[in-house]
Amino acid sequence: MKLNPNRLYKSRLFVMVFEEKDKLLELYNAVSGKHYKDPELLEINTLDNAIFMSMKNDISFLIDARLSLYEHQSTYSPNLPLRFLLYLADLYADMTREANLYGSKKVMIPSPRFVIFYNGLQEQPDRRVLKLSDLYSVKESEHKLELEALMLNINSGCNQELMEASHTLWELSLIHI
Repeated sequence: MKLNPNRLYKSRLFVMVFEEKDKLLELYNAVSGKHYKDPELLEINTLDNAIFMSMKNDISFLIDARLSLYEHQSTYSPNLPLRFLLYLADLYADMTREANLYGSKKVMIPSPRFVIFYNGLQEQPDRRVLKLSDLYSVKESEHKLELEALMLNINSGCNQELMEASHTLWELSLIHI
């Protein structure tokens, strides 16, 4: 009998573990190659159980004027760049609520980074870049809006360097639910 993983449980576990700033900072350092030591540098700004267009965002946070959006997935979805765009628009709207967007002064926003942590049953490469432009119905030589999301396979035996850099992520990859 083949058991299918409970994808909601896995995602909730991912969020629960990485809501702890020290674990999230370890993961950020592993993914980004940075070496931050103080978890208080992180400002977690995950959409607080907000459901936007019937989707929930896993983890988003600011550090060093960069906005990182992390998603855990146990099923592959080529639509993640579009979901990230919707999350990002909602986060930017919240961040700029008090700003004068119609004024002549620039409203500065943090630079976004999008990462998907995949540990599903479908075979996937260690790293894969998903692009918003792959979803456009009309293909053009130059797209005016692009969003790239890095998908990292965190199944056992994949992305060894990342797993060694984040012991917490490695432990989560061993859980087969």
